[in-house]
Amino acid sequence: MIVTLTLNPAIDKTARIDALCPRGLNRLGQVERDVGGKGVNVSKMLAALGQNSIACGFAAGQAGRTVVETLRAWPGGHITPDFVALPGETRTNLKLVEPDGALTELNEPGPAAGPEHIRALSRTLLDHAGPDVLFVLAGSAGPGVPPDIYRDLTRALHAAGAKVLADADGPLFARAVQAAPDVVKPNAFELCQYFGVETTGDAAQLADMGRALTRQGVGLACISMGGQGACFVQGEDAWYAPALPVTPASTVGAGDAMLAGVACGMDRGLPLAECLRLGMAAGAAACTTPGTRPPAPETVQALLPQVRLRRL
Repeated sequence: MIVTLTLNPAIDKTARIDALCPRGLNRLGQVERDVGGKGVNVSKMLAALGQNSIACGFAAGQAGRTVVETLRAWPGGHITPDFVALPGETRTNLKLVEPDGALTELNEPGPAAGPEHIRALSRTLLDHAGPDVLFVLAGSAGPGVPPDIYRDLTRALHAAGAKVLADADGPLFARAVQAAPDVVKPNAFELCQYFGVETTGDAAQLADMGRALTRQGVGLACISMGGQGACFVQGEDAWYAPALPVTPASTVGAGDAMLAGVACGMDRGLPLAECLRLGMAAGAAACTTPGTRPPAPETVQALLPQVRLRRL
């Protein structure tokens, strides 16, 4: 079973724009409206792969009810929402996509959570925990949520026998690493930020940083490199997978889809290489749809044979 956590879900509005004009009038076209947030996006991609998941997190106000009801009514019935209510209103984010693929994101902070809400959410997650459960802790934390929440949750879920996949940045990521998650999924910028070095797209250098993470106890590092592909590190072993040739409609949520593919493979007991291939195919397929709308399963299956893993 897979459980996803989204501390700060959103209604994501993705719009096409000819060219961003700061301090001027911008006319939006082809506006797509999706429920989102990293964990929610993972659950949506899992559903596209025919995989059930329980989606947990915070939900507030009418927008929060929209998130919960949309997931409950998701086609195929693969998503079971189990959210904790917050006062206020779940955020709405605006993502502007230019013809060359350049992305500008305008994200609201989201509602504030108090200690009682965090305790309630922790109890909800632990109620689902067990030896055969994978937890995907993904995305930013809203106001009032301490930066050590992923670290503390990882330790508690590990104690219950569960596995943890963490996708965060900044202090959330740095502190999560202290609890040695089974999988982490930083992008190249986030990984370089963690190690305090200049951002690089060199797969060998990123793999060396991934090895440093595994020496700290992380089981598997999945490092997304945008249009250059991804590299993966387990122990001292590392692989590079070049990006697949797709025509992108939107790259928003591609990293979430990659993590969903890896989690799906793990839950199904696939060999590591097959988990990584499924992650690459899912991430590439997600780029072919507008907004954070998941791709058709046939698209993922068509891309799978094209994935190449090269040892580093």
